[in-house]
Amino acid sequence: MLNLTTPMKIYIYTPVADMRKGIDGLSGIIRSEFGEEPTDGSLYVFINRRRDHMKLLHFDGGGFWLYYRLLEAGTFEEVQGPDESQCLVIDGTQLAMLLSGVSLAAAHRRRKRYSSHGSGRAA
Repeated sequence: MLNLTTPMKIYIYTPVADMRKGIDGLSGIIRSEFGEEPTDGSLYVFINRRRDHMKLLHFDGGGFWLYYRLLEAGTFEEVQGPDESQCLVIDGTQLAMLLSGVSLAAAHRRRKRYSSHGSGRAA
């Protein structure tokens, strides 16, 4: 089961993704475009051209999970990185916002928060 509360890297593939691809096809994109290994425990997000389908690929140590989300109405936000890169790294909160229909472009963090992975103190 997907647990967004655990600290994991979440990558969004920013170009249009072919929703006909399964685990092997999406793993190929991860290796060639992200330069990552799909079995590293990260979560990979793929969105189709109409932005109404989303696939999430995750390896939990025992096997792959492939989550598929089809919106009955509306679309997912078109996500672009600050540069024209093929992938964007987000956190669990941003993914939850994307899945809920909240605009990532309009939302911003007020200030830096504590992170156990950072230097220790918040700015």
